Amino acid sequence: MYNILVQMMIKDNIAGIKERISKVCSRINKRPGEITVVAVSKGRTLEQIKKVIEAGITDIGENKVQEALLKYKELSAMAEPACPAGRRQAGVGFQLSAVRWHMVGHLQTNKVKDAVKIFDLIHSLDSLHLASEIDKQAARINKIQDVLVEVNTSDEATKFGIKPEGLPGLVKSVSRLKNIRLLGLMTIAPIADTQEKARPYFRMLRELRDKINELSALSMGMSDDFEIAIEEGANMLRIGRAIFGE
Repeated sequence: MYNILVQMMIKDNIAGIKERISKVCSRINKRPGEITVVAVSKGRTLEQIKKVIEAGITDIGENKVQEALLKYKELSAMAEPACPAGRRQAGVGFQLSAVRWHMVGHLQTNKVKDAVKIFDLIHSLDSLHLASEIDKQAARINKIQDVLVEVNTSDEATKFGIKPEGLPGLVKSVSRLKNIRLLGLMTIAPIADTQEKARPYFRMLRELRDKINELSALSMGMSDDFEIAIEEGANMLRIGRAIFGE
């Protein structure tokens, strides 16, 4: 009974998030379909993640490589086998090929070899040293690894990410690497008592992105501030607690 209640709560939470996204998009003349919701599943069970996927969120974010590897392996065993288009019954099970995996936590260089094996997008590139290792390990498996540069827009010592003034040089250096594709930027706003206080940090990231013409993705906004992030240009949200509950 408890599992059923949790699954119902997740479904309702996702419906509520989608409604909130639609309201914000309506205000700013943006299409909700332009927004990707990444369900951050750190510490969550496989059944919870499966319910999220079945509810229509197929972008899954993990903070730790080893935890992601275990979940990837076990979800692979739970997933339906591939079947011809139109043959799958709607709402029943899921196919792993539909799931995109996101590395949203800090990535250590000694974990890169495993990370490039499963993650479709790494949100936390913050140095040329890390970029070089990603490039090397991706080349070994003949992969072009999509990445975002994490920017520490709040200048907090406790946060990872490159400082804004270092971004142009890092982007230029990363652009020379053959097995990395830089898609955009990511940031984490400081914890605050109102969403509005996050706005300057999201606005800064958008302005930084706008100076680099070839970048499009803006990963910013979490459970407590994603509406402000959308207003400031976010097209990728990283949401955990608002989906899964406390």
